Amino acid sequence: MDVIVIEAGRAERHYWLDLWRYRELFRVLAWRDLAVRYRQTVIGVLWALIRPLLTMLVFTIIFGRIAKLPTEGNAPYALMVFAGILPWSFFSSGLSEASNSLVNNEGLISKVYFPRLIVPIATIVVAFVDFLISFCILFVLMGWYSFMPDWRILFLPLFALLVFLTTVGPALWITSLNVKYRDFRYIIPFIVQFGLYVSPVGFSSSVLPGQWRLLYSLNPIVGVIDGFRWCVLRGQSELYLPGQVAGIAVTAFFLWFGIRQFRKSEKSFADLI
Repeated sequence: MDVIVIEAGRAERHYWLDLWRYRELFRVLAWRDLAVRYRQTVIGVLWALIRPLLTMLVFTIIFGRIAKLPTEGNAPYALMVFAGILPWSFFSSGLSEASNSLVNNEGLISKVYFPRLIVPIATIVVAFVDFLISFCILFVLMGWYSFMPDWRILFLPLFALLVFLTTVGPALWITSLNVKYRDFRYIIPFIVQFGLYVSPVGFSSSVLPGQWRLLYSLNPIVGVIDGFRWCVLRGQSELYLPGQVAGIAVTAFFLWFGIRQFRKSEKSFADLI
């Protein structure tokens, strides 16, 4: 017979252990979100392929053909753009969908105890699945342009992990704010749209003047995009090491700050929702 122990501060002390204990709930929530996204849809998984492909075409025409911005080395412009779209799409989707995850699970949050951190992380994992599906287009483009990667592609999982961590910190912070201040759901799309154009998605970050590049790299997604291009474009997109260090430092700060703010607000989620 199971014994339920009620002890002040017990949940707080065992919080991180509870994340492991509730791993089955994490799996169920992630699988449910995947099923809801693709069940009874007209194009289903194809949407995860069509959206980044259309974005690539628009950016290639605007920045490559009309503005005539340079590519990286002799790499095809479309391939350079798509290598930037991959991490950005994951970051923007994870941020947008995680922000509403607690509100969308109101019934579960208000009735059952479990580490609330599970809910937004499960949503981000679903966005990561879309991210992996989009890799199919990358391989098709490489074959189309006969532009095969070299040994640098082995480092791509490290930058995939980095973009995941870069997404988690801000997503947790905004998620906790959205529970208390519901008008954040109107601000988030603007933030995502603005971030798309100030990040080097449709162009190379090397076009920036050297004296501004370190400051520009404080946007942590910049280093991730540069890293993806370095891996995919056979090193023709050089890594700006000071920018990489700055981006990783900002990512670490937001990861700490996001978890801290989420945990600080977590006790009031059930009442606010």
